[in-house]
Amino acid sequence: MGERPYLHLVPEPVSPPDLRRMRRRNVVVYRIRADIDDATPPIWRSLDVRSNLTLDLLHQVLQVAFDWTDSHLHRFSLGGGAFDHDSQLFLCPYDVDNKEWDEDDDGLPAAATRLDETLTEPGEVLHYLYDYGDNWQLTLRLEEVLPAESDCLAALVVDGERAAPPEDCGHLVDAESLAEVVPDPALFEPERLNKGFGDAYFVLREAGVDIRLVDMVHQLTYTPYGDDLTKTALTLAGSKPLDAIDWTAHLRAHQWFLDRAEGGGIPLTSAGYPKPADVESASKVVPAMHDWLGEKNREVHCYPLLRFREGIQSMGLLRKSKGTLLLTKAGEAARGDTGMLVKHVASRLIPTSGEKFDVQATLLMLAYAAASPGCVVPYPTITALLAELGWRYPSGQAPDVSALYQLPAHHALLNVTDQSVALTRPRIVSPAAAALARKALRTNG
Repeated sequence: MGERPYLHLVPEPVSPPDLRRMRRRNVVVYRIRADIDDATPPIWRSLDVRSNLTLDLLHQVLQVAFDWTDSHLHRFSLGGGAFDHDSQLFLCPYDVDNKEWDEDDDGLPAAATRLDETLTEPGEVLHYLYDYGDNWQLTLRLEEVLPAESDCLAALVVDGERAAPPEDCGHLVDAESLAEVVPDPALFEPERLNKGFGDAYFVLREAGVDIRLVDMVHQLTYTPYGDDLTKTALTLAGSKPLDAIDWTAHLRAHQWFLDRAEGGGIPLTSAGYPKPADVESASKVVPAMHDWLGEKNREVHCYPLLRFREGIQSMGLLRKSKGTLLLTKAGEAARGDTGMLVKHVASRLIPTSGEKFDVQATLLMLAYAAASPGCVVPYPTITALLAELGWRYPSGQAPDVSALYQLPAHHALLNVTDQSVALTRPRIVSPAAAALARKALRTNG
């Protein structure tokens, strides 16, 4: 056969090497110089940043330091530019979900990467790109590694020069051009900038509040209910002990199912429901069954009980096997340990999989429940916030409160009480339910 010079073997694309370092054993402070590339004269900031910050939080630090508004996409990179194939990329949530560029296939979430995994020694460089249109490229150079005090702030603007270019100005980086859009291009106000680190976003992140909720609070800041949500979320930042609550009384419905499943388990009918005698017994301890009308011996006709029992299973405390409800290992551990039961229930209130709507709606509902002991959760406010996030029914209608009543967390919290629940009256959040919601939203409890 003749030669075919126009054919040649093409090697498979090689993934860029992993350039991350081991995390530091002890937290230190990094003094980083952040320069806007190609700016003349230089526009830069010197920042003291804790080494254990994740890159999504570093992104917010840079937004404050350069007076930007987090209105565009961003990414970090090691070993090269933000779209270079040989670079290791750390992506914002949108890029993680969509991966619109080939280079993003190997990109890692910025939220899962710590700063000390990217920089360890003075002189090392991390690249940051903000706004893929205006193309603000920043070089972050580690200048010093300093000891960290126990109460050191997440970040601090130490020094710098010149005002940053405003959003959407078209990549103006020279002094002459910036003078046309900035009142005083030479102005640098570190005291004003540092006040930004006292905003709700940083307070909530420092308090260990669920990052997904913090991001929603940030995203919804300038919506009609943004101030209300921010005020509500900030109640999570303080400390409230759980030991003053009589958990045995408030979790009696959960405890009934665990005790009943001990040993041989809870027998089920051929249709997969608990048998009438168990339905009658459970109806006496599940608070939401207090004023349920009709016979209370068929679970299929006892909606509050059905949803509560299904919730116990989805939390991983019970499992079905051969026509019987059995304790899981977690259920066995929690049955005789109220503290373990509290911890487990709190850890399962937020869905770990499923629809994004369910996760966002649950996070918002838990935030308002945590701030509402002895009060009614403002469900219309939550649905309005969900509408601001873009959620709609196929008809185009915004979510209504019935969508929230379907959430497993709603039924779980409704039944965390030492009182009977009257479904015909406003549903008051018990102090225990509020504490449980709070615990679910705090990574440090």
